[in-house]
Amino acid sequence: MSDKSFSLSEDWVVVILGLGIIALALCGVVLPVPHFDWTNTTEFTQSVFSSPNLIAIGEQFVLLYLTAIFGTLLLKQSLKGVLLTFPFIFVLTLGALLVAGNASVKWFNLEAVIFSLAIGLFIGNFFRLPDWLKKSLNSEMYVKIGLVLLGSAVIFGDILKAGSLGLVQALVVVLSVWYFAFWVCKKLKIDKEMSLMLSSAVSICGVSAAIATSGAIKGDTKKLSYVISLVLITAVPMMIFMPYIAEWLGLSQEVTGAWLGGSIDTTGAVAASGSLVGEDALKISTIVKFSQNVLLGIAAFFISVYWTYSNAVDAETKKDKPTLKLIWERFPKFVVGFVFVSLLFSFVISAEATAEIKGSLKSIQGLWFALAFISIGLETNFKDLFQHNNKKPLYAFLIAQTFNVLITLAIALILFS
Repeated sequence: MSDKSFSLSEDWVVVILGLGIIALALCGVVLPVPHFDWTNTTEFTQSVFSSPNLIAIGEQFVLLYLTAIFGTLLLKQSLKGVLLTFPFIFVLTLGALLVAGNASVKWFNLEAVIFSLAIGLFIGNFFRLPDWLKKSLNSEMYVKIGLVLLGSAVIFGDILKAGSLGLVQALVVVLSVWYFAFWVCKKLKIDKEMSLMLSSAVSICGVSAAIATSGAIKGDTKKLSYVISLVLITAVPMMIFMPYIAEWLGLSQEVTGAWLGGSIDTTGAVAASGSLVGEDALKISTIVKFSQNVLLGIAAFFISVYWTYSNAVDAETKKDKPTLKLIWERFPKFVVGFVFVSLLFSFVISAEATAEIKGSLKSIQGLWFALAFISIGLETNFKDLFQHNNKKPLYAFLIAQTFNVLITLAIALILFS
């Protein structure tokens, strides 16, 4: 029997690695969460670079480094690349976290992955990197490990706790905006892969939805970078101007909060925008956004099923009934890990145990995403990112976002007036 028979696919490897990290946490290996918040140089040197914080950063580095090495061994790849490359991208990731942690920058509530992508793009396009370094970047594996860990935050009970009106709005908005965005992409003849990532980003929760969809369909990282750039382009202006538009329209805080929570793509931007309006608006916007976020796992699962079935049909030369074996072979196995982890934390692990480890797991999950986007930036040509074939994806995103704003306002008026 050939060695290939005993090899593990990358999807199964990331499931093993993600479950291994969770198992360590459940067994008591709960790493402290380092902080990167700072306002001035004194706080930067004395707090962020304090001995306890540096030790916490070092412990996370050791865990992730060993995980990356173990994953490389399971995939039967060369260790030389990861041994040299991983420390380099980890240092760059720390730089992104430090930028995102600055008080002035935090006001915009931009996610650290945005700065990771920007740093990676800058270095990758303005400095000549050795070929061995580029070949050893493993952005897809890092993204998928983060997605498996993300399952620990998708608790089914939280869907009910989010509030019935918030959940109703989330369901209506996600379904209507997703299908409208996908329809627009189809009309503009945008490829299906880009269409799925773009539709999810507009309708669900921006960056996280784009990442989850890309992982579910094994998407092109350049297209993912492009979609995330579009999310950033629209999130900041919407966060700043929508509260003033709501005031001009004479909307109540409840309606405004529901509008903001359903329209703005990133969770941090929703919170910042809601706080500009008032306490009630902040509360409602957070509930609505949270309701959309908890639908992420369900959406990713159905998108992966659709993508798998669609490709299986193509592989079977458009036959009506592709075999179950073919569908299973093409199904992204890491989604199984994501769903398993979500079910585990929803129905098996106690709330007390979850509370003890969720902070550590969330921090590690964020690190994997940041590492992935440093890698994506390093291997992406800047011109390719902002001149992706043509401007059709930009037009589709703006049209879908406009529809999102209008339909969400209508639903918010109906449910929260």
